[in-house]
Amino acid sequence: MMYTMNYWGMDLIWWFLWILMLVWIFAIPYDIPGQRNKKDGPLAILLKRYAAGEIGAEEYNERKKIIEMELIRRS
Repeated sequence: MMYTMNYWGMDLIWWFLWILMLVWIFAIPYDIPGQRNKKDGPLAILLKRYAAGEIGAEEYNERKKIIEMELIRRS
């Protein structure tokens, strides 16, 4: 007896496995090595430096104003 459900040369199970593999690669929300990660913006970096005590309040406020003015000018 001849099997007629071959779905463009592949059995249905192989299509299911390919789709499952593509979903696994592109849709998993975990941090995968080599995956594009969102980088911190300049304000977030400045806040981290201020919180770590690397810079003082006066320097933080000055740099924050400069960064905010630059972001406003670009948009």
